[in-house]
Amino acid sequence: MNVANQTRVTEFIFMGFSGVLYLRLALFVMFLTVYLLSLMGNTLIIFIILMDSTLQTPMYIFLGNLSFLEIWYTTATVPKLLATCLSQVVTISVAGCITQYYFFFSMGATECILLAVMAYDRYVAICSPLRYAFLMSLQVCLRFSAGSWIGGFIAPLLPTILISYLNFCGPQKINHFFCDSDPIFKLSCSDTFLVEALGYTCSSVVILSSFLLTMSSYGNIVVTIIKLSSREARKKTFSTCASHLTVVTIYYGTIIFAYVRPPAKYNFTMGKVISVFYCVVTPLVNPLVYTLRNKDVKKAFRKVLAQKRLLLARHMQNI
Repeated sequence: MNVANQTRVTEFIFMGFSGVLYLRLALFVMFLTVYLLSLMGNTLIIFIILMDSTLQTPMYIFLGNLSFLEIWYTTATVPKLLATCLSQVVTISVAGCITQYYFFFSMGATECILLAVMAYDRYVAICSPLRYAFLMSLQVCLRFSAGSWIGGFIAPLLPTILISYLNFCGPQKINHFFCDSDPIFKLSCSDTFLVEALGYTCSSVVILSSFLLTMSSYGNIVVTIIKLSSREARKKTFSTCASHLTVVTIYYGTIIFAYVRPPAKYNFTMGKVISVFYCVVTPLVNPLVYTLRNKDVKKAFRKVLAQKRLLLARHMQNI
């Protein structure tokens, strides 16, 4: 399309969720509550892991990485979502939109890789317990963690660079509450075939490869559990990875539906609803699942709380 004589758009307007004021206020309160609980829950998990030396093992180091990731993953999108609930005119610059796109998909890719690494950790712990200390040493654990972040931030780099070269001539309205890929492509007056194909390929490869690796690990875990002779042993062994499996099911269920499909099949209204699950709900589910279903984390939390109470009591006596 010829864009030489058209006015370049310098900012976009988020449409968010339309509706009457009281409905948008109700959504604001709900989203804000979930967001704050998510921040507090994930911060608490990081604090507990740092304070309790018994939790500084590969499994909980990965969990700490996941919690740290979730804080920024949800912060990349939720503030704009909250703003769209209070105001009908919420803007973002084109550069800011592309930046949000990059960080959102970088952290999404990092989470996919990290979940696959966490599944592999459980696979080694259950299927090769005698080799676990060697295969998942602290050095290996740190390499896996660093690799997850580096790989996640490299994955969407090329599509982001190509998006930065697109021209936007209007309209300005993004039919979403953050800069997702399809709404951005919809607003471009350039040929988006290449960047759409590349973005779709990258997202599909990252999501499906990490999902298949995760399911492969759990397939081997299930086989190993079935072979255990004691029912109590099977129950105890499965409980060690049940929390992670719950998180994996919720997260992959939503992102596969949202991103592993042809671009032409995108439905904007459904896209916004699905996005709420992986942008807002899932980051809250992680701390709830890992604390309520994990005896080690609950025990460590009580231990840290008791230590803080003891320190406070001693401080009060010295005053």
